[in-house]
Amino acid sequence: MASTSDIRKGLCIKYNNGIYKVIEFLHVKPGKGPAFVRTKLKSVTNGKVIDNTFSAGHKIEDVRVETNKFQFLYNEGEAFHFMNNDDYNQISIDKSILDNPELMKEGEIVSISINTEDGMPLSVDMPASVILEVTHTEPGVKGNTATNATKPATVETGAKINVPLFINEGDKIKVDSEKGTYLERIKE
Repeated sequence: MASTSDIRKGLCIKYNNGIYKVIEFLHVKPGKGPAFVRTKLKSVTNGKVIDNTFSAGHKIEDVRVETNKFQFLYNEGEAFHFMNNDDYNQISIDKSILDNPELMKEGEIVSISINTEDGMPLSVDMPASVILEVTHTEPGVKGNTATNATKPATVETGAKINVPLFINEGDKIKVDSEKGTYLERIKE
């Protein structure tokens, strides 16, 4: 058993007859009244996000997880296949567990948290950013860097991302894997 002082981002807990992952938390100590922890919890079974507030010292039941590095191999419809980098075992994970599956390209290294009790995958954590090549967009205009105007672009994985006007086909861009937004152009 853990308490609210053990809450951190990425912690998996049992709550309301399900397993949830903490995606955001904030310890609040108001001037008047007891302290509490405001959290955003994501269900690992159906992907729904709920807000919840725990009072200070509240006991929570944490789930023992083991995190390993896996390499993304390929996807088959709704199933995504990964290989463990240590023992080369392969696992298949449903698309609903993944946060941004459209940003994952073959060979990408991800961290997968697995419940040690039943061996079920709980979450897949991608790197903070991924580098992808732009495969289709309107031609870029040189000197269009001053404004915040954007245009749609398709990257090598098929995802559509809004990019600045100066980006051309063939450019490599860095994309925030959590939000799916453009960060910067990569010069080679």
